[in-house]
Amino acid sequence: MNTLQTVSEWLNYMGNIHVSAIDMGLDRVLPVAQALGVLKDDLPYRPYVFTVAGTNGKGSTTALISEICTQASYKTALYQSPHLISFNERIKIGGVDVDDELLIKAFNACEKARTDCNVSLSFFEMTTLSAFWIFKELKCDVWVLEIGLGGRLDVVNIIDPDIGVVSNIGIDHIDWLGDDREKIGFEKAGIIRDNMPVIYGERDMPNSVSQMIHDKNAKYYQYGKDFIYQAHDKDWIYANGAMALDLPKPNIALMNASNAISAILASELTISIDDIKNGLNNVKLSGRFDKRMINGKQWIFDVGHNTHGISFLMTSFIPFWQNIKNSNPNTKLHFLFSMLADKDIDEVLALIGSFELPITAWHIGKIDSVRAVAVDELHTKITTHLPNSTVYAHDSIAQAVEGVEMQATHDDVILCFGSFHTIGESLIALG
Repeated sequence: MNTLQTVSEWLNYMGNIHVSAIDMGLDRVLPVAQALGVLKDDLPYRPYVFTVAGTNGKGSTTALISEICTQASYKTALYQSPHLISFNERIKIGGVDVDDELLIKAFNACEKARTDCNVSLSFFEMTTLSAFWIFKELKCDVWVLEIGLGGRLDVVNIIDPDIGVVSNIGIDHIDWLGDDREKIGFEKAGIIRDNMPVIYGERDMPNSVSQMIHDKNAKYYQYGKDFIYQAHDKDWIYANGAMALDLPKPNIALMNASNAISAILASELTISIDDIKNGLNNVKLSGRFDKRMINGKQWIFDVGHNTHGISFLMTSFIPFWQNIKNSNPNTKLHFLFSMLADKDIDEVLALIGSFELPITAWHIGKIDSVRAVAVDELHTKITTHLPNSTVYAHDSIAQAVEGVEMQATHDDVILCFGSFHTIGESLIALG
C-alpha cells in the first residue's frame, strides 16, 4: 500500500522511479492509459480536444484557447508544462489550478495502473496520465493539451486531437528531435490525424510538415496565407478569408493569439465573437512577456530559452523599452539571466548581442537544477559574446534577485529571462 501523503512526496517519488527524465516513445504508456480508461475510445463521453505543438508559443496559445472555451461555458480542461512555482499550475479546470487532494487521487490511480501493468514510467508520463485521469473523472467538455517535447512520441499524443496547432518550428531539444527544421517539423507534425484541421503559425512551412498534412489529408490554415493580424495602438485586427475582427489586445503575443483564434474558428464548438473578446481580455499567463511593478521597478519575466524564443521576446521588448526610454531618459536596463546547460547558450547570447541594447549590468546565478550551467561558464560566455558587459555572478537565482534589487533604482527596468527555472526561482525570491 502506498504511504505517500503529499503532492511534494508524490512528485519526488515519481521523479525517481524511472531510469531517465526523458524517455521518448508510447509503448510503455499505452497499456497504462488503457488501464486508466483515458484514451478517447475508452471514455464514457466524447470531449473535444485541441492539441498544440511547436517550439515556442504553446503556453500562450493553449491558455487563450482554454479561456475562450471557458467564456463560452464549456467545462474546459487545460494541461501545460512545465510550471513556474507550483506543480498544480500544470492542470487547470475552467482556468483554476487543481487542488492537492484531487492530484493525490490521480497519482494513486496512475500508480496502481502502472504497477498492475508492470511498467516503468517517467515523471512526465506519470503526471500527464494523471492529468488525463482528472479530466476524465470531471467529465470535461473540452481538453486543451500542450505537447511537452516534440509531438509524435510525446505522451500527450496518445489522445487523438480533433484539431491541432503547430505554432512554429525552431531549433531546440536537438538531442531528442534532430538538428534541423525538417527533422523537428516531422516530430511536431506527428500530432496530425486523418482529415483533421491544422493551424500552422508561420509563413515558412518545412517540407516535412506539408508532407504530413498531405499524407493525412488534413485541412490546414497557415499564417500569412489563410489568416493574418495587424496591431494598432490600442487594439488589433485578426482577419481570415471569411471575416475581419477588431479585437482587444491581450496580455500575450498577437501571433499566439492569432493561432488560438484560428483554432477556435476552425473547431466545431459553438463560440461567439463576444466569447473570443472576453477570452482576450481575461487570458493570463505568467512568464510570457509578463510585466510587473515590484518595489518601484519595472520587472519583465519571460521564459524565452532558445533563439526563436529570444527573437519573439525582443519583438515585444524593444518597442516597450524604447517607449520607456523616451519618456524617462535616465531609466537603466538590467538583465537577470540564467539558462540550462543543455540549451544553446552561445547562440542565444550572440543573438542578444545583435540587438545592441544598453544593458547596465547582467546579474547571473546558478539555477537549482542538475541541468544548470555553472555560473563561471555563463560569465565567460557572456563576456565572450558581449565583451563590454558588466556581469555580477551569484551563487543562486535568489542571490541574483537580491543583487539586481540592490543595484537597480526607482523606475529602472529589469528583464528576467532564460528558463522556466530562472523565472520561477526569481518569483519565489521576490515573494
